[in-house]
Amino acid sequence: MGFAAFEIDQLSSGAMIHRTLCLLFLLAALATGQTASFKEANNVYSEAHDFYVDLHEYPELSGHETQTAAKLASRLRNAGYEVTEHVGGTGVVAILKNGVGATIMLRTELDALPVEEKTGLPYASKVRTKDDGGRDVPVMHACGHDLHMASLLGTAEVMAHTKNTWHGTLILIGQPAEEAIGGAKAMLADGLFTRFPKPDAIVALHVGNVFPAGVVGIAPGVYNTNSDSVRITIYGKGGHGAMPESTIDPIVIAARTILSLQTIASREVKPGELAIVTVGYIRAGNKNNIIPDQAEMGLTIRTRNPEVRKQVLAAITRIANAEASAAGAPREPLVERYEGTALVYNNPALAEKLRAPLEAALGKSNVVTAEPITPSEDFSYFVEQGVPGFYFSLGGADPQKFAAAKTEGTSLPSNHSPLFAPDVDPALHTGIVAEVTVLRNLLNTAPEELRKLPATPQP
Repeated sequence: MGFAAFEIDQLSSGAMIHRTLCLLFLLAALATGQTASFKEANNVYSEAHDFYVDLHEYPELSGHETQTAAKLASRLRNAGYEVTEHVGGTGVVAILKNGVGATIMLRTELDALPVEEKTGLPYASKVRTKDDGGRDVPVMHACGHDLHMASLLGTAEVMAHTKNTWHGTLILIGQPAEEAIGGAKAMLADGLFTRFPKPDAIVALHVGNVFPAGVVGIAPGVYNTNSDSVRITIYGKGGHGAMPESTIDPIVIAARTILSLQTIASREVKPGELAIVTVGYIRAGNKNNIIPDQAEMGLTIRTRNPEVRKQVLAAITRIANAEASAAGAPREPLVERYEGTALVYNNPALAEKLRAPLEAALGKSNVVTAEPITPSEDFSYFVEQGVPGFYFSLGGADPQKFAAAKTEGTSLPSNHSPLFAPDVDPALHTGIVAEVTVLRNLLNTAPEELRKLPATPQP
């Protein structure tokens, strides 16, 4: 459905207000000379929206995105792209060549999360599956990757239909396992930058409720944080719950460890430096009157300073060992850092270069400077290969709800929430317009100009 494609007599008053806002958004675009960009998006919107609904209803977990990848590959092939599947697992690479020029890559993610959807949408996910540990879990696109894929499809269609507006080589990738921080690394290991042309720049976006739908945010320089995943296994001595004196309780050790870990950020890291240590799960025992012989905790750690990153990881091991020793544990805990990624960096010159065309396409007031965020992701693996990146934020919040939350001092559901659902129209329109605008600008830039831009922060 386009911005103005609705029938008043079939809508509730709330929906009428929302669609009226969307119509005003379009009229504002027309009034500021943005007609062509939104017309292009409208031409492909119906297909992109249908794809979004299908993806949302049938999500797949990290590393298992077989149907999702196949759907994306089929649609890109139909749009005229040369498509290769199964890159780094379920990854998709689609290439469209259009003469001599720069090589630009646009990336989307394929995977969903083990979250039970509670949005109430008519196309809400009801999928359940087994995770890699054999547990039965619900599955939901709680991070917006479905909207990212739909935006990429719409963008792919526009770029294929308007080859007279750009030249060079366009590469689109569907990356698996972003939520597991493994997909980018796997695609690179499978020859993403050797089997296929290495890009002169790489682009991606991420939707969220930080901004209202219709707005994009640019963060020159640091975009987010380093991320490290740590698993701690604490060993004790099991026994009867009614005879704790004959045991060494790993659950109590785990509880004390969790509390002590929170002092790292508050008492060890210099004030003003970012350090987040979150325990996301604890698993131990099977019955209320049995003290188990081990407990497992899963941690996520977020930092920005590389020295603070080392400090925090070392402190976690020290604290875990000390708490186990204090309790008389039979052996030291097993502390495993099993995945991680560096922060995403936007070359400031590249970010500022793209601000003006985005303002021209979306309206100056709809392009804002964003603060760095604390969530992380593995887009940084591509940038670390010496490719300058541009990673920007896409507003996903219903404009009315966003304004109300701001007035009331409340917050809307965040990514990874069972209630997270972007306001598809105008967010999807905006995503397509923004991606097309960025790609055209970069593809029409001399590759030598892009290659001289530093991909990572300079000392």
